Amino acid sequence: MSFRSKARDLPGRVATGGFILHSGLEKWHGDAERAKAIHGMAAGAFPVLKHVAPERFLRVLAASEIAVGTVLLTPFVPSRLAGAALSGFSGSLLTMYWRTPALRKADSIWPTQAGTAVSKDVWMLGIGLGLLVEGKSGHSAHPGHSAHPGHSGAKGHSGAKGRRARGTASRRVSVE
Repeated sequence: MSFRSKARDLPGRVATGGFILHSGLEKWHGDAERAKAIHGMAAGAFPVLKHVAPERFLRVLAASEIAVGTVLLTPFVPSRLAGAALSGFSGSLLTMYWRTPALRKADSIWPTQAGTAVSKDVWMLGIGLGLLVEGKSGHSAHPGHSAHPGHSGAKGHSGAKGRRARGTASRRVSVE
């Protein structure tokens, strides 16, 4: 992945990573009342969590948020890996949103006042999926330039003719 590609990923990684890391650090020092409230909401959406003690659940959730936030903020972690972590994390929050009727208006995807904070996590899912797609594509931001050294990108063509052919093919693909 080129430096430009990494630079393009930084705003989303820093914004989400900083927010999630902060949230995890706050939960790490959470009291019993906060643990019960967060555990109750999560256990309502994921019944398997009912068997986990609220304090233990809060500690594991905090550690998970700290880990995800750190992965996003660490520049040498590939964007694809950071995107997978963020997508998994935000996907679980959106699943909780979907499974908790009090967070949504009746027969709707739109949030109630109580669900607005969680429904906004759809943006984190979008950023996470964007990082996954960017990391998987491995394409350079510039048409006619390969993201892989030594690979011309056009079989049997080299030099100016090959670059023109690749540029034309790129334009055709984007138009169609």
